Amino acid sequence: MNGNRLIRILFLSLMPCVCTPVPAQDIAPFRKGDRVAFVGNSITDGGHYHSYIWLYYMTHFPRMRLWMANCGVGGDTAKDILARFDDDVLAKEPTVVTFTFGMNDTGYYEYNGNDSADFARRKYEETRQRFALCEEKLKSLKGIRTVMIGTSPYDQTSTFNDEVFARKNDNMQRVVSLQKEAAERNGWEFLDFNAPMVAMNRKQQQTDPAFTLIGSDRIHPDNDGHMAMAYLFLQAQGMVGRKVADMEVDALKGKATKSGNCRISKVKPTYDGLQFDCLAASLPFPLDTVAHGWGFSRGAARVTKVIPSFIDDLSDEHLTVKGLNGIFRLSIDGIVIDTLSAATLSRGINLSRYRHTPQYQQALAVMALNETRWEVERRFREWAWVNYDFMMPAGFLNDDSEQAAQKFRELCRGNDWLASKRGTYDQMVRPEVRDAYQKEMELLVERIYDLNRPRKHTFLLKKL
Repeated sequence: MNGNRLIRILFLSLMPCVCTPVPAQDIAPFRKGDRVAFVGNSITDGGHYHSYIWLYYMTHFPRMRLWMANCGVGGDTAKDILARFDDDVLAKEPTVVTFTFGMNDTGYYEYNGNDSADFARRKYEETRQRFALCEEKLKSLKGIRTVMIGTSPYDQTSTFNDEVFARKNDNMQRVVSLQKEAAERNGWEFLDFNAPMVAMNRKQQQTDPAFTLIGSDRIHPDNDGHMAMAYLFLQAQGMVGRKVADMEVDALKGKATKSGNCRISKVKPTYDGLQFDCLAASLPFPLDTVAHGWGFSRGAARVTKVIPSFIDDLSDEHLTVKGLNGIFRLSIDGIVIDTLSAATLSRGINLSRYRHTPQYQQALAVMALNETRWEVERRFREWAWVNYDFMMPAGFLNDDSEQAAQKFRELCRGNDWLASKRGTYDQMVRPEVRDAYQKEMELLVERIYDLNRPRKHTFLLKKL
């Protein structure tokens, strides 16, 4: 039995019993000290799924220090990823590498041409040959877990406009099958984003044909799509059903009858209700309602439209109170949360559905710091795009010289998109600036792991 499989079995044996069905795991949970590199193209480069995954670990496992890195570069094919792999990925000394590609490898406009079927076959064969070289590279890695990820889909079914490359995603799914076969051959872990996200889209499109988790280009998932990707990843790690806290108090007996992932103390029945303290081991997993990232228009919270059970699955801060009669006002640390019947309290509520609890507000602060970290990291990815896609082919990889700067300005002529990155280049070409931004990211991570420690809260139920 290999080590990863043993870890998964041990992890599952420690899982609490949950009502939500959890499929067999495909990916072992991350461990303390892991350094995870998410390798991909622009979907990874400009996207959030990796940042959301880290946010889950920041809030649910606040004492488990991890490091995760965006290693995506816009426009990359498997060939491009291989060309920068040592310098961009292995230089970060990862213990885990996730590997996704396929959107750019399979082509675009030609699917609407007269020889689309022949084009699809040729692109698939080209991609298969290039991926074979990547497979050999990944096989050579020592002491690094490989997680193969099937790319998010090209949305070819939504009707929000008429600009669609017919059957492009069909070819992408053939590439995903290549990845799955490679994972099986080499004992790597595997996860597919494509088929589940297609299914989510199609289910919504039955009643809203213009619905999509992807953006207006049908290529890049919006924030809700990236949160769906994070959900699929965390689900594959067995995180669905892991409670933030499971609090159950019997008001008649004046004691806690369940304290899962938390410590309940000072249970005190009062003449008109109940009071107790609780220190949870986790924070709620916050959902951002604001859109972040270039070209994105939807907040991550919209993911609940396609995964209605999302909050209960990944952020169940459960409170159950037995032995009460009547209507009660619940407050936490003096902040009024809701008015609830004894019957509702007896059935149990998920406090993560209340964004104004002190613990959720604490989680939102962690989320804001993590988003700031993501924004700083994006500067490095824009620099990587310029460096690997343009400067490396010109012979100026990692070159801070004036000659390199002159070459960059030369390459900008006639390339408006590259020219738009001149501000980024002029900053990031300076090692002092890169060093300052790196220190800023490290400071943000330090602050996150100071702030994310759960605090003890006082719960008061007062009869109305």
